[in-house]
Amino acid sequence: MKLNHYLYSQFAITFFPIFLGLFFITSIVFLVKIASLTSIITIDFFELFRLFAYVVPQIIFYTMPISFFISMVITLAKLASEYELTVITSFGLNPVNILKIFLPLTLLLSALLLVVSVGLIPKTKFLTKQFLETKKKEANFNIKASEFGQKFGDWLIYINDKNDKTYSDVKLFKTEEKKDQFIISKTAVLDNDKGNLSFKLVDGKAFIIDEKELNQIDYESMYINDSIADSKIGVFTDTYSYWKHNIQKNIDIDDLTFFVLTSLFPLFSLFLVITFGYFNPRYEKNRAVFFSLIAVVLYYVLIKMIGDKILLHALYIIPTVWIIGTYILYSQTIKKEY
Repeated sequence: MKLNHYLYSQFAITFFPIFLGLFFITSIVFLVKIASLTSIITIDFFELFRLFAYVVPQIIFYTMPISFFISMVITLAKLASEYELTVITSFGLNPVNILKIFLPLTLLLSALLLVVSVGLIPKTKFLTKQFLETKKKEANFNIKASEFGQKFGDWLIYINDKNDKTYSDVKLFKTEEKKDQFIISKTAVLDNDKGNLSFKLVDGKAFIIDEKELNQIDYESMYINDSIADSKIGVFTDTYSYWKHNIQKNIDIDDLTFFVLTSLFPLFSLFLVITFGYFNPRYEKNRAVFFSLIAVVLYYVLIKMIGDKILLHALYIIPTVWIIGTYILYSQTIKKEY
């Protein structure tokens, strides 16, 4: 029992810095994505925090399996480098016994990840989409005066002045295959009909430029439309009904396989933990982290490249191949020595 507590404590010392570091980096990435929405909608700090809360399950899902696996490997490698594993082995505990100590914690983590990925993420994605659609339908079109690089649908837009929903000295530019369009307008009025934005341009000129000629059109009024709302948002009842419907309609099956297989990655990779973690510091260099990163990349490539093609069949084919492959690697290395 004391050995269990000691191993868990050593694991915790390694795990939390790695997990929190990855969590912070991933959070920054998601916050940047959320902040980019301000070009379409206006959100305050509390709404920003609300959107971030919706993506926390995704952040946990993407960071926890990798952090857990690498931390277990580093923990054993650290004990091996300090000859503590040699002492533990001398008391009759072989690598499989060490693996059994970490098994309950790994099962608990995989179960938690399944709840987060299969249960929470679809719900929070729906809530995010629902929130954004609500904001888009009441949007004031967050375009700022005298700023370059802003967009209205496919158009780059620049306005000189803004007064509520009326804009003055408006310029729009769009490039398409072998054709550019440039529009100038003295004034423009924005209308938002449940997320369907419409720009009424008043008194201006439009230029259409292709490889051979330049055409100019003078106009008194012109409309440019852009739908920012999604009428296909649907209804989310519960997780079971959501995935049942998706399986029946063959929708997002690759997401389901990815969620399940990623959640179970730490459990499927226990043989790799002792394979990479055990080494003789007298004769071998500690390459545990390097080998762990290769294993993580290989597994994720496997479930994305193969899982996306064979869909639900991946739920038993990939685990079978991975477990057999890692056990063979363990048998040819660590098992022979201990």
